[in-house]
Amino acid sequence: MKDLSIIIVSYNTKEITKKCLETINESLSFDPTIRVEIIVLDNASKDGSVEEIQNTSLKIIALDENIGFGRGNNRAVKEAEGKYLLFLNSDIEVLKDAIPKMYNYFVQKENPYNFLGAKLLNKDFSLQPSCGPFYTLPVVFGALFLKGDYWGLTRYSPTTVKEVDWVSGACFMCSKKDFLEIGQFDEKIFMYMEEIDLFYRAKKMGLSVGFTPFARFIHLGSASSKNKMRPMLNIYKGFLYFYKKHYSPFQVWILRNMLKLKSICAIWIGKLTRNPYLIATYEQAYTIAQNH
Repeated sequence: MKDLSIIIVSYNTKEITKKCLETINESLSFDPTIRVEIIVLDNASKDGSVEEIQNTSLKIIALDENIGFGRGNNRAVKEAEGKYLLFLNSDIEVLKDAIPKMYNYFVQKENPYNFLGAKLLNKDFSLQPSCGPFYTLPVVFGALFLKGDYWGLTRYSPTTVKEVDWVSGACFMCSKKDFLEIGQFDEKIFMYMEEIDLFYRAKKMGLSVGFTPFARFIHLGSASSKNKMRPMLNIYKGFLYFYKKHYSPFQVWILRNMLKLKSICAIWIGKLTRNPYLIATYEQAYTIAQNH
């Protein structure tokens, strides 16, 4: 029986995954009393990721196909022996004693949270917004048209421990019991918005989500996406799936039209600035908003 299972899903991030594992082991050395296992699920990488890490002391689940982020994490949890789970993206670098600090806070009796996220930083150590309110229609509007992250309307990085609606799926901790009871990640979501859906369901079941700024991690972001267009298109798909699952048809209609309006505006900006990438991206986004 382990205290903590660290779950990592990787896809074509050989060097980044290797660095992630190195920083995990460095962090764990600050508190060797924690019984930890590390599970890496590889989503059919073609860059030699499995061969690069196979000699290290961890569990490796090497798949023959890319089954996505949520489904990959669910598959890895089946192998987990820990009472608690720490989900980390492969593009995470752990800073100093962040894992013991996060774990020891989470397991104390006074901890009021069922799920806990941590402070994420960009590579240059600037703040990375990593929690926020649920994406109601006003919040979506702020994200699409008002640069909501800049004003702290959509995503932010608190300086104190506090309850929030959701935390980034790149780094969060929970008990295995709670994760299984809320139904794990929705496997119909291939990538992006899966943590929003997870925490939305958790809140509906009366479970709480918290954020601590005292455990710090670097998150590189979208490391497995070589094409910058794909993440944005998947976010469009994620918004629509989330709304069709949890909101009324009228709210879905409003969301769909906001996404189309955003796409039209971006296409015109692309034409005015002669940016073919912007035009091509948002033409696809419009199609998704129209038909998905």
